[in-house]
Amino acid sequence: MKNNHTLIIGSGIVGATLALKLAQAKMPVTLIDARPARDESAWQGVLSKRDARVYALSLASINLLKNVGAWQKIASSERKADYSQMQVWQLNGRGELLFGESSDNFGESSDGSSNSIMPPMLGSMVEPAVIEHALWQRLGEGDVSEYLTIVAGQKVTNMDWLGTQKGYRVTVDNGTVINARLLVGADGRGSFVRQQAAIGLDTLDYNQTAICCAIHTEKPHQATARQAMLPTGTLALLPLADITDDDKINPQHWQSIVWTLPRNQALALIEEDDRVIADKLAAACHYELGAISQIESIASFPLTAQQANSYVADNLVLIGDAAHGVHPLAGQGLNLGMLDVQVLSEQLAHDFTRSGGTIWGSNQTLRSYERLRRPHNSLMMHSFSALNWLFAGSLAQLRPVQQIRNEGMYRVGKIKPLMRMFAKQASGV
Repeated sequence: MKNNHTLIIGSGIVGATLALKLAQAKMPVTLIDARPARDESAWQGVLSKRDARVYALSLASINLLKNVGAWQKIASSERKADYSQMQVWQLNGRGELLFGESSDNFGESSDGSSNSIMPPMLGSMVEPAVIEHALWQRLGEGDVSEYLTIVAGQKVTNMDWLGTQKGYRVTVDNGTVINARLLVGADGRGSFVRQQAAIGLDTLDYNQTAICCAIHTEKPHQATARQAMLPTGTLALLPLADITDDDKINPQHWQSIVWTLPRNQALALIEEDDRVIADKLAAACHYELGAISQIESIASFPLTAQQANSYVADNLVLIGDAAHGVHPLAGQGLNLGMLDVQVLSEQLAHDFTRSGGTIWGSNQTLRSYERLRRPHNSLMMHSFSALNWLFAGSLAQLRPVQQIRNEGMYRVGKIKPLMRMFAKQASGV
């Protein structure tokens, strides 16, 4: 193959979005996906099932997906659940935080006149496959396909750095060799690219496991994302899209659950009967939305945080989970990766335009990306770790810690400008 400007290894949501951004700017890019290609029939088979997992897309991530032409497809599919409020509370304490509260002047323009009967959208919950399907539809469309080469069903077996002027020579399973000026690692937490580049990794094991499932509740979610801060960990109740005719007749009753527990407790619970899990889950959140009538797709995963010691090397850059991973308590993992895409694509496009297409992925450009993203991602990772420590575990149950936490939540919830600032930070815009 020719010496493409960019080779992206990993075609998940973050990698595919970056590929579209570069192709839209008429920059040649190759995207390698270890998974076999799916035709439309295979995609529909995947999409016919409700996925218990859901991404809480911020407004910044939605705007990026709009920019690459994928959000329009997601919206038309009706497989999204917009939310206009976020409620955070603790069951054994005082105070709660309510973002997007309807009484907080929503629906008013700058002159105070009413322009809406609904609170503004804070974000949208979308299943992973729905986002991936929309991105893959876009990757095949004519305005970008001319600049895209997709290698599906192949794993990278070898990476050789040929020097700054030439970049990398990459070999895949079938022996195909791809030369690239810039190599992008978008291949997840266990990144092969990061390992081959000998970039170290700092990790933090929370000794917690998250139980994930989809539930049908007695009461509707009312477009509200909820998170209970429990002594055992966080319990998130996130709106899911209504996908069947019955769902649409009686909407807003399906939700995605992410229930964080100490590892041994979670592993024991996951072995219980589905009905037992549903009843314990309803009790854990004090029947906030009533009884749980159905529960589906129960799974679990261990919780860790990690950060690459560097996001860049000569002719190489890491984005998304390959660079960082955070605790899921605020639902910001994918959003941080999408911000990586936005910043990196802007930095690359600036150099490409300024140099007339002769400068691509210089060390100076990559270091600039790292300076813009790594401190922010580090701050978010440590903030989520601190919140987890503040609410869960043995130290969190000491009375002085409880008193500080209770008073803090109560006071913060009363300061509207501060709440608006938090909501803006969560939106990413």
